[in-house]
Amino acid sequence: MITFTVAPCSFSGIQGRRPIDGISVGESLLTVHASPEELSAFKYPRRGNAGLRRQYNCRRCIPFTLKVSASSSKASSLNSSHFPSHFMFGTASSAYQCNFPFFNSFLLVSSWAELVKDRSNGDVAVDSYNRYQEDIEIMKTMGFNAYRFSFAWSRLLPSNANLPSIVSPLYIYLFYSKVVGWISAGKLSGGVNKQGVDYYNNLIDSLLSNGMQPFVTLFHWDTPQGLEDEYGGFLSSNIVEDFEDYAEVCFREFGDRVKHWITFNEPWTFSSGGYAGGPLRIAPFRCSHWQLDDSTGGDSGTEPYVTAHHQLLAHAAAVNLYRLKYQATQNGVIGISNVSHWFLPLSDSKEDEEAAQRAVEFMYGWFMDPIFHGDYPEIMKSYIGSRLPQFSSHQSDLLKGSFDFIGLNYYTASYASNHPQFDPQRPCMFSDRRLKLSDERNGVLIGPRVGSGWVYDYPRGFEQLLNYTKTRYNDPVIYITENGVYDSTDESSPKEEALQDVSRVSYFQGHLEAVHNAIKKGVKVKGYFAWSLLDNFEWSAGYSLRFGLVHIDFKNGLQRHPKLSAFWFQNFLRQNRPIENSLNLSSQNLQLVDSTY
Repeated sequence: MITFTVAPCSFSGIQGRRPIDGISVGESLLTVHASPEELSAFKYPRRGNAGLRRQYNCRRCIPFTLKVSASSSKASSLNSSHFPSHFMFGTASSAYQCNFPFFNSFLLVSSWAELVKDRSNGDVAVDSYNRYQEDIEIMKTMGFNAYRFSFAWSRLLPSNANLPSIVSPLYIYLFYSKVVGWISAGKLSGGVNKQGVDYYNNLIDSLLSNGMQPFVTLFHWDTPQGLEDEYGGFLSSNIVEDFEDYAEVCFREFGDRVKHWITFNEPWTFSSGGYAGGPLRIAPFRCSHWQLDDSTGGDSGTEPYVTAHHQLLAHAAAVNLYRLKYQATQNGVIGISNVSHWFLPLSDSKEDEEAAQRAVEFMYGWFMDPIFHGDYPEIMKSYIGSRLPQFSSHQSDLLKGSFDFIGLNYYTASYASNHPQFDPQRPCMFSDRRLKLSDERNGVLIGPRVGSGWVYDYPRGFEQLLNYTKTRYNDPVIYITENGVYDSTDESSPKEEALQDVSRVSYFQGHLEAVHNAIKKGVKVKGYFAWSLLDNFEWSAGYSLRFGLVHIDFKNGLQRHPKLSAFWFQNFLRQNRPIENSLNLSSQNLQLVDSTY
C-alpha cells in the first residue's frame, strides 16, 4: 500500500496541525486538517467532514489522505517521468457537451438542438464557451500539456454568417425554420462565422500561451441540422463534399497553430448509437421501428453501414485535402479516433475464440481496416453481404494510409460467445455479429464494475488492445484520445461524496500502468487524454453520468470543484520521483484550490 497526503491550502484555524495518515479508501472518508483525536470524537461520520472543515476554518481546499493498493512496487511508483520525453498528457472534451451557446452566433443549430429540447441539452452545458480561461487555468495547474476538444461545425458554418448583424437571431430562427423550413447550417455557401473563428482563435492562443498543445476534432457527433434537413446528413454521400469544405475552413483558419487534427471521433459510436439504437443513443436517434418506440425512423440493418461508409469517405477526403494543400507548410499531422472494447472468449472453445475475434473486427476493424488496407474486414463482408457498401478503387486508394496517427478510445472489456441465430426479417448491425456479450464468466465479473452501468475496470484489456493494434496494423503511432470512467452521483447527495472518486483514481492508475507496459513492449503511444476534464452533457444520458476530474455544481452557477482524481493526476504529472518518496505535498507545490470552500 502507498499512502500520500494532498493538502492544497494554507489555512488559519489549525496552523501547525499534521494531516492524518492511514485513513483507508474503503472507509470512503474525505479527511480534513485535524488531529486523529479530534476526528475520532466525531467517529468518522461519512457526511460530517464539511462541518469539520467549517469548524476548523479550512475554507479553501479539499485535502485528502489516500491509500492506494498497488499490484507491485513498480506500479506504485509510476508517474509521468517514467513515460517518454515529449509524451502528451491531457484531458478531452467536445463542443456540444461543454460549450454550445444556442443563440450567441445566430443559427448554430446541431441535430441535438432539435431532438433533446424537451429534456436536458448542451445549449449551455458547463459553459466552457464563456469560461474557457478558467478551465485552461485548471488544466495548467494540474500540469497537463495538451487539450483535446472539438470544433462545432455549425458554429463555424452557420446559415446566416452573411446576414446583417442587426437582425435578431431568434427572429431568423423562427422565420426560416418554422415558416420557410430552410436551415442551411453546415454549408460553405452560408458563409464563415467570424464570431466562431474569433472564439476558436482565442481558445487556441490561450492554450498555447499556457503551455498546452491543442488537439482538434472536426466532428464529434453534432451534425448541422441544416444538412439533416436537406439530405439526411450522413445518410447521403453529399455529406462528403460539405465536410471537406468545413475541414478546409478549419485548416485555413487555424492550421498555423493546430498541429494535431482528428477528423472523426468514434465513428462506430455515431453509427451504432445514431442509426441502430445502440447502448449510447446519438442524434438523430434512428433505428428500426421494432427496436425502440421512440425511434425517429430508420433501418438498423443498413443505415449504420451507410453512415459509417460516408464518415470514412469524408475522413479520406479531408486527409487528402490537408496533405495536398496545408501539411507541407503547416507541419501538422492528422488522424482519426476509433473506439474499441477488448473482447475475451467466454470459454476455451474454438467457437467462442472466433466470436471474440469477430467482436473486435466488427467494432475496431470496421474502421481500422479501411484506412490501412482500403477495404472492410473479410468477416464483415461475408456476414453482412450486400447490405455493406463497397468502395470504388479510387475510394480505396484514398483511404489506404489516410492517417499520420491513430487515436484510440478505450473504456472497458467484455466476454464474447458464439451465437449463430440470426433473424433475416429483422437485420441489425448488432445481430450481424452472431455473438453474445457478457460481463461475467462463471459468476465472476471481468473486472470491478465502476459506476452503475457498462464500464468495468479491466486495464489488461487496454494493454492487449494496444499490442493488437501494433501487430495487426503495422505498428502505427497512437494517441490515447479518450480513457476514463463515470460515476452516477445522486444530485440529492452531498457534494463531498461526488468529490471522493476513489474508483476513478484506481481506474486511471491501472490504465496508465497498462499504457506504460505497452510502451515498454514497443507500442508507439505518444500521448494520453483522460475523459474528461469536467462533468458534462453525456448525450442521451444527459447530466446523470459524471466523467469529470472536476465536479460541476449544476445547481450553483456551474461552479468547478476538483475531485480527488484531479489531485491524484496533479501529483502524477508534477512528481519526478516515486510517490512513496514524496508523501506530503505542501501548499507551495500543490495550488489547485476549491475557492468555494
